[in-house]
Amino acid sequence: MSFMDVIRYIIRSGAQSVMTEEDFIEVETAAWLASEKRRQMMIGQAYARGEHDVLQKTRSAIGDGGKKTTVRNLPNNIIIDNQYGKLVNQKASYLLAKPFEVKTEDEAFGAQLKPVFNQAFRRTLKQIGEDCLNAGVGYLYPYFADNELRFRRFAPEEILTFWADDAHEELISFLRVYTLEYYDGRTKKQSIKVQYFSKEGVRYFTFDSEKLLPDVEAEDSPYLQVGGVPMNWDRVPLIVFRANSAERPLISRVKSLQDALNTLLSTFADNLQEDARSTILVIHNYDGEELGGFRKNLSTFGAVKVRDTDSGKGGVETLSIEVNAQNYELVLRLLKRAIIENGCGFDAKDDRLSNNPNQMNIQSMYSDIDLDANDMELEFQAALERLMWFVGVALRLKKVEPETVEFVFNRDILINEAEAIADCRDSEGVISRETIVANHPWTKDTKAELERLKKERADEAEEMRGMYPVGEEHGAR
Repeated sequence: MSFMDVIRYIIRSGAQSVMTEEDFIEVETAAWLASEKRRQMMIGQAYARGEHDVLQKTRSAIGDGGKKTTVRNLPNNIIIDNQYGKLVNQKASYLLAKPFEVKTEDEAFGAQLKPVFNQAFRRTLKQIGEDCLNAGVGYLYPYFADNELRFRRFAPEEILTFWADDAHEELISFLRVYTLEYYDGRTKKQSIKVQYFSKEGVRYFTFDSEKLLPDVEAEDSPYLQVGGVPMNWDRVPLIVFRANSAERPLISRVKSLQDALNTLLSTFADNLQEDARSTILVIHNYDGEELGGFRKNLSTFGAVKVRDTDSGKGGVETLSIEVNAQNYELVLRLLKRAIIENGCGFDAKDDRLSNNPNQMNIQSMYSDIDLDANDMELEFQAALERLMWFVGVALRLKKVEPETVEFVFNRDILINEAEAIADCRDSEGVISRETIVANHPWTKDTKAELERLKKERADEAEEMRGMYPVGEEHGAR
């Protein structure tokens, strides 16, 4: 018995019911909005946009009574070196920026797939890849519009899924919880909307003051209208993409390192601007003060009052504090290297790329990101297989029987082109021409390139026949 079967059993039990389906949705919605998993998703997306914790940075000092107080007249630089955002874009582009190939042996069926897997879909898939990196998961919702199958991306923080198994293979239902902004007269307000998707269709609610209420602006509805007849999918319409089997977001691996990098840069800039900190004034034979006030004034004014009872003479001296930039540079390099290594990225300024590197050096530099991309591609292949089920249903409505499809991802990797072309040339007669063409660095579409080669050879043969009529090439008349 699945989890939802248990829920339905409780609902049907009448007077003994302890929870209705609406109660279940209400409790899960409240828990999801306050959950740590959702918070981590939103942190990952915020960091990708450049909204980091360092934006809350303030300057403080030990004040009266030894308490820490905020000091507002000191330099307070806030510098963000968004290595995390760069890492997300790098990893998503590495696997998904280049057009993927949809291979099938039936050319007529392949032609039916081109309107589905068009450039808009490829752009959406790259956005899903960024969601997977930032939030651990990405979601694609299939639906019909104008009798055509379409796909819509759902933001990860809006979706709460319910699974029949711990491996997250069989989806029972899911909630979409999102905030809708609207105007009440001239006042801008917000409302939390809740949509519950199951095999029976979609139910609509609003969530106000921890209470779930029916949405008066929307009615429960099926997923499809075929010939005016309402219908539902046989599966819950949501394709779940994962960055890895654990659904672990990238931010969990590098957040502390990114925060340390931002803090170090901001602190370094503060220290360079603090004249009162690089030169502290020592004032002789001036009355002392309570230690808390001393610490506060030292941080604020950069001066130390000293009484010398023996000499009785006053005066002012300086204590210079040197800011060693080399120490900062060393730590900065270590932090950036740690972000790349922990995030499984690559350094485009790596020394291995200098002086015309060979392919082995390039592959060594890409080894970490390649291993991470292998995991992500495996999860994406499984998700695309589920997506093809919905594509198959849509095609059967058009009397087209689906065929086997293979998705081939073309990774955006640097190569030594001269070396790759030489390898292709040396492989003539050893492997098939199609394999050679597919692995040539200038090939974008293997099938189209083979067709062009075939046409060129036919044109050359026709030209030769025009120059030498049959028999003349052998000296015959």
